[in-house]
Amino acid sequence: MAVDRDTTRRVAHLARIRVEEDQLDALAGELSRILAFAEQLGELDVEGVEPMTSVTPMRLKRRADVVTDGNRRDDVLANAPETRDGFFVVPKVVE
Repeated sequence: MAVDRDTTRRVAHLARIRVEEDQLDALAGELSRILAFAEQLGELDVEGVEPMTSVTPMRLKRRADVVTDGNRRDDVLANAPETRDGFFVVPKVVE
């Protein structure tokens, strides 16, 4: 796929990149080569190849998915300017 000057100008505008007029042809050539390479990748036979998330096989550490209140109510409320019965006290904003 060949990219022309107008397409390059539009892509630069959408990407919020300032490209001088004399550089548009060079950038159009680079974009054309990038798209040609992407088209080559589309021709590869990847049947039976598992998708990868990393080049090294690894598993993330996992923890039990348990809902807790954090057991830190007093520590959290210590930062509040005013509390009552274990809750934050805030001024009324709607009448």
